Amino acid sequence: MTGSIPASPAVRVTDPSDASPHEPVPRSPSPLPAPTDEPTPRSPSPPTPTVAPYCAVDDRLTPERAYDDPAATILDRTYALPADYIPPDLEVLGGEALVRRVAIPDLEAMRDTAARSGSAFRIISGFRSYAEQALTFEHWVAIGGRAAALQTSARAGHSEHQLGTAIDVAEDGTPPWQDGYDFARTRAGTWLTTHAWEYGFVMSYPFAKEAVTCYTYEPWHFRWIGRASAATVRASGLTLRQLQEARRVAER
Repeated sequence: MTGSIPASPAVRVTDPSDASPHEPVPRSPSPLPAPTDEPTPRSPSPPTPTVAPYCAVDDRLTPERAYDDPAATILDRTYALPADYIPPDLEVLGGEALVRRVAIPDLEAMRDTAARSGSAFRIISGFRSYAEQALTFEHWVAIGGRAAALQTSARAGHSEHQLGTAIDVAEDGTPPWQDGYDFARTRAGTWLTTHAWEYGFVMSYPFAKEAVTCYTYEPWHFRWIGRASAATVRASGLTLRQLQEARRVAER
């Protein structure tokens, strides 16, 4: 502030009957509370979510990497695929992206239904090789630094895109990760959030789940795990990564 408002002079009233109805009548000061050694209680702060140990930056070969069970493959900041992991059944879907053949029937059904409901989306990214993901990660490092990139992008080997069953989608020409743009609020984003699981796709990085998914919210990123598995994830209220971890712990 550039200045302060001068204080009004104190009004002294010797007879309450002489005071204006808008002026307070002075009262005898209340006695001060007796001093105490006990601290003043404070409202508790909300607990900080405990970050899952697998969100630590490391490079361990993921134990489940068979091509015939892509839903079981665990990927995060710790567990990774080898550099030579390339699914044998990749196909170009509609000239847009490489996707595994096993996921295409569900993906096409989902896309067609969304379009008929007025919530059309397009696929902007599918399979990425180990080398391509390395370039993607370095791109984000160059933009915001390594610490920021680790929150929003997977290092090479750690990306679900290398599975060939993960896709990034958009509604129009606007990049869904653009600052100030919330893809989840678009018609396509709203429809996918509600219906993708019906076609075997789950949102890998839901809102406010960074402590267990390791990455920030990505409402445009979906991973195909099959309709039965997607229904299980949906019914649980957990993320795919949480269910994978629960299964891994139970099988020890």
